[in-house]
Amino acid sequence: MHEVSVVANMVEAILHELENYNVERVEDVNIVIGDLTSLGFEQLEFAFEIVTKDTLLEGCKLNLIREKVEIRCKSCGYEGPADNVDSDFSNHSIPILACPKCNGPVEITAGESCCVKDLNIVEAESCSN
Repeated sequence: MHEVSVVANMVEAILHELENYNVERVEDVNIVIGDLTSLGFEQLEFAFEIVTKDTLLEGCKLNLIREKVEIRCKSCGYEGPADNVDSDFSNHSIPILACPKCNGPVEITAGESCCVKDLNIVEAESCSN
């Protein structure tokens, strides 16, 4: 279950960044997950709950944002969604993508992301006289 290591690395990076702020609490964490990452949403949510225990992120809402696969054809210039991409990689197969218009070779322009989009935090009030 590689979701745990992915989440652990993200949480470590988030907590490191939050050291730069006077944070009272984190309300939301928004993460973009591409269909080609083979990461399961349920597994990510479970891992997030476990990894954030006893941290500033414990109890915050995790929002997973699905990024569908988009391609650009190197032959005809088509830009748009890929046809018939199955995001269930339980059999460990790698999808072969081709242009839905001309069957030519393509470049993936979206669908591979695995990143923190943003956070919703509440900053603690400073005590200045």
